[in-house]
Amino acid sequence: MNDWYRIKNIEDLDTPALVVYPDRVKQNIALAITMAGSVDRLRPHVKTHKSKEVTQLLLNAGVTKFKCATIAEAEMLGMVQAPDVLLAYQPVGPKIKRFIELIMTYPQTDFSCLVDSEAIVVELDQAANAAGISIPVYIDVNVGMNRTGILPEKATALYARIAPLQHLTIRGLHAYDGHIHDASFEVRKKQSDTAFAAVEAVKKKLMDLGMTEPVLIIGGSPTFPIHAKRKKVECSPGTFVYWDYGYSATCREQHFLPAALVVSRVISLPDPTTVCTDLGHKSIAAENTLGNRVYFINAPDIVVEGQSEEHLKLNAGEGHPFRIGDVFYGMPVHVCPTVALYEKVLLVENGIVGKEWKTIARDRKITL
Repeated sequence: MNDWYRIKNIEDLDTPALVVYPDRVKQNIALAITMAGSVDRLRPHVKTHKSKEVTQLLLNAGVTKFKCATIAEAEMLGMVQAPDVLLAYQPVGPKIKRFIELIMTYPQTDFSCLVDSEAIVVELDQAANAAGISIPVYIDVNVGMNRTGILPEKATALYARIAPLQHLTIRGLHAYDGHIHDASFEVRKKQSDTAFAAVEAVKKKLMDLGMTEPVLIIGGSPTFPIHAKRKKVECSPGTFVYWDYGYSATCREQHFLPAALVVSRVISLPDPTTVCTDLGHKSIAAENTLGNRVYFINAPDIVVEGQSEEHLKLNAGEGHPFRIGDVFYGMPVHVCPTVALYEKVLLVENGIVGKEWKTIARDRKITL
């Protein structure tokens, strides 16, 4: 297993390239379902893979509920007839029209979206009325990330505002705790429990008012094993399908397999210590600090010194064994934005690279 990643026909693969190992993807899906307890408690986010093919693998495994962040991702899910899709984003401006067009175009899929603003609730209700439809919504609750969402103490009033509307159907609460990613599982659990308590408090208030019990859609990848042990929640990890070095290092309690790698080649040896590969900004997510973007499985001690659009400069030390043309296999530290840099992934099956999956939802628009 130490060389599971090596590609036998590597001479046929131009680099840089993003390769995926489908057998590992399937193992990761099976593990996620086991951790969740059942497919009914799993609502995976598709932002990581953005492909119809991985979605189909999830569907084949019995998963029926999905989460996404863009209209393109939602349309991709509609194209494969995913039964239940939450757009985990409050539609604003032209996105309201696009979202309604999406609902009308793919009637076999039950689409819903997030809201956190009364102004958008009114606008969305009016647009749904004009289209002659009813739109299911979830209230996005801010549990500490402070990116989107309404504060918990204001959520009950918004929920009550939506309840009597004829063209919006309130279904529940959504809370993303992406700010919780400490390497210590115990710290993560404590922080997660505190954040979840705020959501539970909102739920209790709603039920005390006689409201129907709200569906709770909770969390992401770092808190997945914590929320998976709670009752009556839907968990929304996404990275698990491909996994990455970042979560491998911080979420050691989760035993997902790295299933997507960036493959690069040495293109120059300008001095005795420098190794330059073709893995530039355009080929690996560059959001993190320079030394925290990629981990080379077959060159773990090499040090990143610089990066530009098409080049990655590495320090291998004097007397290093590398030669021009050598292949490096890298685990992205953050695979999700790395996938978005590639229009397709190449599949490695039985050590042979050949077939491909299109990353169809990497663009902001497919047809709608």
